[in-house]
Amino acid sequence: MNKKILIVDDEPHIRILLEQALEDLEYEGVELILAADGREGLETALNEKPDLIFLDVMMPYMSGYEVCQHVKQAGFDTHVILLTAKGQAVDKERGSESGADQYVTKPFDPDYIVERACEVLGIDL
Repeated sequence: MNKKILIVDDEPHIRILLEQALEDLEYEGVELILAADGREGLETALNEKPDLIFLDVMMPYMSGYEVCQHVKQAGFDTHVILLTAKGQAVDKERGSESGADQYVTKPFDPDYIVERACEVLGIDL
């Protein structure tokens, strides 16, 4: 079965940056799926059951915290990495409370994103 990564961010340039950073993983059988807001992200996550979600925190309709909480409560094994410009301790704590596996502040290093994806998915590039 192919691995899936879901990228959820309301900023098109961030979605494109993440997609370009992760595109080499497609040669390893990884499917990249994109969503433009929290509601679409949650619906896509519940339908596709991705192995990994890169999830923006501040989005229309539903925050990344809410999406993460719903995904984790759904009971399938998805690793969630929150991406946000909000890097204060209280924000990280809220991310942890929502069930996030990791919290990465923007701006982020695309190489770090690829490393984390490979680690989570068990891929050697």
